[in-house]
Amino acid sequence: MSAESIQIYGRHTSYNVQKVLWLADELGLVYTHTEIGGRFQGNTTAEFLKMNPLGKVPVLRIGSRTVWESNTILRFLADSYSKNEWLSQEPYLRSQSDRWLDWSIDQLEVAFVGVFWGFYRTPPEKRDNQSIQKSVVDCELCLKVLGNQLTDKEFLLGKTPTIADISTGVFLHRLNAIDIQIQIPPSVDRWYANLSQRAGYRKWVMSDFSELEGRSEF
Repeated sequence: MSAESIQIYGRHTSYNVQKVLWLADELGLVYTHTEIGGRFQGNTTAEFLKMNPLGKVPVLRIGSRTVWESNTILRFLADSYSKNEWLSQEPYLRSQSDRWLDWSIDQLEVAFVGVFWGFYRTPPEKRDNQSIQKSVVDCELCLKVLGNQLTDKEFLLGKTPTIADISTGVFLHRLNAIDIQIQIPPSVDRWYANLSQRAGYRKWVMSDFSELEGRSEF
């Protein structure tokens, strides 16, 4: 791919934006990061809507081309810059990553949002504790699935990380950091420790998100 300018748009406190920033750092990319959305606003302007008609972050712009949806951006960056390290070009091996990316949206993110938004981002007097507890149970079931996969592995697919780890591991820090009891399997704890040693994870995923506490709007 030619040396076109790379721009990443989205507020750094968004876990979906964090996925993209984390991978960009892992790949050693030179990019410009523009804070958009949340308290930064800017995601409903005509200019931004030309890049993503949904008005959501993250958005990746390379030259005149734009890509949106976080897991799609992960695949695009891995295909473009990683030479098989972060996403295999062999169809079956690629499908192993794709399964986790799809599952992370369909199952893990749904459970996580129920906990994080229901508990952390909702003021105490407005919380639906029954719904939160259901989401905790759902989250623990997802963590058990991850734990079984990680029983004999350092990362989800083996000894080295892939975008499967990024799409799922981005949720771990917040589940560990917020003040709610969630059972995390030992193998997931070990995985979290492995991820925490990576500079991109520490910089972006483990960054301060306290401005979101009790804030129920985007």
